[in-house]
Amino acid sequence: MQVLGSLRQLALAPSLDKVSFAGRGFAVPASEVSERLEAVPQAVVCGFEWAIAAPDVRDVRRRLRLVDQEQRGFAYEGATMAFTIRDSVRGSKTAELLSGPGERHIFLAYIGIGFAMARLPRPLWKKVLPDLRDSRYFPTMSWLAVDGYGFDLAYFHTERYVDAQQVPDSYPWDGHPEYFARAVDQGIGRALWFIHGADTGKVTAAVSRFAVHRRADLWSGVGLAATFAGGGRAEDLAAMSLAAGEYRSELALGSIFAVKARTYAGYVPDHTVDSVAELAGLSIGEATELADSTEVLGPISGDQPRYELWRQEIRSYFTRSSSPSATGSHQA
Repeated sequence: MQVLGSLRQLALAPSLDKVSFAGRGFAVPASEVSERLEAVPQAVVCGFEWAIAAPDVRDVRRRLRLVDQEQRGFAYEGATMAFTIRDSVRGSKTAELLSGPGERHIFLAYIGIGFAMARLPRPLWKKVLPDLRDSRYFPTMSWLAVDGYGFDLAYFHTERYVDAQQVPDSYPWDGHPEYFARAVDQGIGRALWFIHGADTGKVTAAVSRFAVHRRADLWSGVGLAATFAGGGRAEDLAAMSLAAGEYRSELALGSIFAVKARTYAGYVPDHTVDSVAELAGLSIGEATELADSTEVLGPISGDQPRYELWRQEIRSYFTRSSSPSATGSHQA
């Protein structure tokens, strides 16, 4: 078993160099910001390496507890990615990892499932989603797996999915094949934040090169990445919010979901506090209250997944009000 695990790691684990900005060929100058952002995919790689060859889930959990809280969720992404790949052959390690204390990282764990999807043949996708019915966010937030799939496509196949703007074939995720491309674009938007090293001007220009009908979802992905991963200065975030124009509510929407993911995991870094203030005009408490009060519960009807209905409720808050303000400030 140990030999088999080593072979899996050699065959599937991306190297730290490969996920770096230089390794991906991204034109991002070395700086404190780029170093912080590069730590994100590096944490994912570490989580993946621990889980792809681990004899049991307990060993991985112990390692994950040693990761700094700022990066722990990203390490969970990598571990979930690895266990999803392993479970596609045999096992239920992903569900085991995300039970108990691991459940608080379910938002990023779903993204890790999407990373695995990018490496698995589509016939195996029907096996990637573990039964997490004890979580209130199953299966609503499983769309973050499709988001993660889109991020992976953009980050590792940038020429095809960013430069050439190729759209992957649809898939009936959660019974909604028509929404698949939108969730993919949300992940591509997140990737743009990393591809351009949190340079808000370049990110804005990158989104504007996409077809108009794709920009709303791209902007929401940008808002999520900017708020969860950080890297943007307050004045630059405020300028980006203004430049987003009619899509400012989408940028704010992504920021709210980032706050929800951070608070649910139990750790909110200072940059998340600053980012949601600039992009959504809200405090952490206000953003969390907005996310919780708009969650769509009970039976639904229509052709939109519950995930998008929740997003619509948050979006409506910003379209009904003057938030986010041009300066990003909010008076409670």
